[in-house]
Amino acid sequence: MPENEGQPRPPHHLHDKGYRQLLADKRVFLELLKTFVREAWVEAIDADDLILVNKSYVLQDFSEKEADVVYRLKTRNRNVIFYVLLELQSTVDYLMPFRLLLYMVEIWREIYNNTPQGERESKHFRLPPIIPAVLYNGAGSWTAALSFKEMLNSYQDFSGHLLDFRYLLFDVNRYSEEELIRAANLIAGIFLLDQKMQPEDLAGRLQKLAGVLRRLTPDEFRHFTTWLKNVVQPRMPGDFSEKIDGILNASNPWEVERMIYNLELTLEEMQRQALLKGLKEGEQKGKLEGKLEGKLEGKLEGKLEGKREVARNLLLLNVDIETIIKATGLALEEINALKKQMEQ
Repeated sequence: MPENEGQPRPPHHLHDKGYRQLLADKRVFLELLKTFVREAWVEAIDADDLILVNKSYVLQDFSEKEADVVYRLKTRNRNVIFYVLLELQSTVDYLMPFRLLLYMVEIWREIYNNTPQGERESKHFRLPPIIPAVLYNGAGSWTAALSFKEMLNSYQDFSGHLLDFRYLLFDVNRYSEEELIRAANLIAGIFLLDQKMQPEDLAGRLQKLAGVLRRLTPDEFRHFTTWLKNVVQPRMPGDFSEKIDGILNASNPWEVERMIYNLELTLEEMQRQALLKGLKEGEQKGKLEGKLEGKLEGKLEGKLEGKREVARNLLLLNVDIETIIKATGLALEEINALKKQMEQ
């Protein structure tokens, strides 16, 4: 029987919650298909025909390993089920085709049991096709079999008589940075941020996505910041986690540069404190602390001077003060001071 009848099970992995919430929006789910599946049938799907199935089919045997997302595509001519398994762990499970088969049979069994006897015994009764898929974010390559028949011993000898299917694979770390940036949408941006990186690399990745993020709708941007909260923020120490939460809560698509700048400052400060914490007391600590302080101050001063230069250029173009504040993050007093200097 499916676990937690009628309801998805609670997520046991940080990514479960992030991707579940993201893919629960049918437009994001359709974006996933249209961005990474190069097959003709994908183009014919309309988001209005997709229905999220609010239920998990993960069996008790695997309840600690995974989560799933299920959609039904229902039109006058089509009744198709998309079954996406969130395989968000560091290792490859070579039983994947068998596991997917179990879930597919579970779905068909439920449909059979919920169909009136007279209808299901009719020669016209058909089960809906199920398109299985796996979303994997492990660092290593996905090396499990992609088709079910490969799990059967001597399948080559009986291929015309064996059950078989091939599942879609969304392998987050195998997409190139160029491909993800070129896609220029929410799901590709999420994949880029989910690829393996150090916390200090986050700001650099966000800088590359700034143009994409600026074009997101408010709803898409909310999905983006929610995913960051669920996946990135919990990895941070307590105080910094709260700071990042505050930055993301105050962000919107029109002020992406300010959000990235504030996140970068927070991450740099976190890195600095982590380095200092590991040092011994005494002269060595004092020297390194001074070096780090100077490096950080120099970097911050450089960033600040860059913002001042942007502000000067905008003033020359007669851009209004409020817009300059939003574009640079500088205080009103500093912009007025720059304006006064330019008028001298």
